Amino acid sequence: MAGIKGLVSLAFAGSIGMTFVILACALPQFKLWWPFFVVLFYVLCPIPTMIARRHTDSAGGTNSSCMETAIFITMGIIVSSFALPIVLARATVIMWGACYLTLAGNVIVYLTIIGFFTIFDMDDSDYAMW
Repeated sequence: MAGIKGLVSLAFAGSIGMTFVILACALPQFKLWWPFFVVLFYVLCPIPTMIARRHTDSAGGTNSSCMETAIFITMGIIVSSFALPIVLARATVIMWGACYLTLAGNVIVYLTIIGFFTIFDMDDSDYAMW
């Protein structure tokens, strides 16, 4: 039962993070949808790690160069998602308020992604069979 509450909490946190990103785009004083491109980074973020985890499970070792490379690429994607709104705001494409809302959404969404993979990575949980 605690797992269901955790999953619902993660869904709620993810929707709050996405609300910040949408507000950064849709509020009348901002009116530009450029910050919404960070959603592409949200989708791309877990892909290298998931591919490397599947590859290292079949190969054996936990500290492989494949996993290290995947973590490096994932960190590059995360840094890019934080840099994009800052660069757009410095170039005066978007306003700083939209940048701050996007950065707040980034923090919440990435914490949600970390929490999601933490819950699904536990071996003693009911979720592990999925």
